This record gives sequence, structure tokens and C-alpha cells, in this order.
Amino acid sequence: MTDLVFVLNGPNLNLLGSREPRLYGTQTLDDIRGMMEQRAKALKLQLDVRQSNHEGVMVDWVQEAMAKASAVVINAGAYAHSSIAIRDAVAALPIPVIEVHLTNIYAREGFRRTSLLGQVARGSIVGLGALGYLLALDAAAHLCKGAATQAKGQIQ
Repeated sequence: MTDLVFVLNGPNLNLLGSREPRLYGTQTLDDIRGMMEQRAKALKLQLDVRQSNHEGVMVDWVQEAMAKASAVVINAGAYAHSSIAIRDAVAALPIPVIEVHLTNIYAREGFRRTSLLGQVARGSIVGLGALGYLLALDAAAHLCKGAATQAKGQIQ
């Protein structure tokens, strides 16, 4: 398997830095990408970072990850709470999926407190801002290393 991690970002995340900075902070998605690229280099991982406002595009990317990636870090934005299609695509993946939310979805409006993706992801990181992406990348690296160790017949 490759050392490639897909980082998939959903609707409105292209507006980070200017969209409701009191909630989402002032870092842009490009800032977060830069932080992740530095961490990925240290972890000896490659990243494929993408953003779309379109549900079907995100489904296509999740399915593409099945053949190309070792793990997925996903911040599906509002789709995490509403997209059964993305949820089902994530559920079909045989690789680790780590869900990220910049804000604490459990301290927000009621409709944000349920994550359909969180039901099928390996884990979720919420409420830690951009740090959540770095922690998700660390988790993905750890989980991929564990999978490689198991494939060689070694015990973790």
C-alpha cells in the first residue's frame, strides 16, 4: 500500500480565514495545508489535499481513495451531518478514516451534534481547530504503520 493520505475538505472550508473567524479561526485552508505538509514530511507521508463544495465530488474522492490511499482525513463540513451518500462511501473503505471538525460539534446547534461520518470513521477529532488536522494525520500514520506491521505478521 502507498504512503499517500487523502485530505478531503467539504463545503465552505475554502472560506476559512474569513468565514466566522470567532468560530473557525483566522487560518486559511492553505495555512492548514502548509502545516500538514510539514507534518507529513516528518511522518514520511505524501498528501493529496482537496476541497469541494459538491457532495458527489466528495463521494468520488472517497471512492478514489480506496485504490490510491492508505488513509483518509476528512472534514466534510456540513455534509458530515447530512450526507448519507458520503457516509456510505466512507463505510465502504477498507482503510482508516479520521474525521475532523474545527469546532466542537457537540457544543453547537442541535443539528450539528450528530455526525453521520463519525458513525463509520475510525475516529473523530473535534473542537481543536487546525491542530485537529495534525492530530488526524498523526493518527493516520500510526494506523497505517499498524496495518503494515500486521501484514508482515508482526504483533503491535
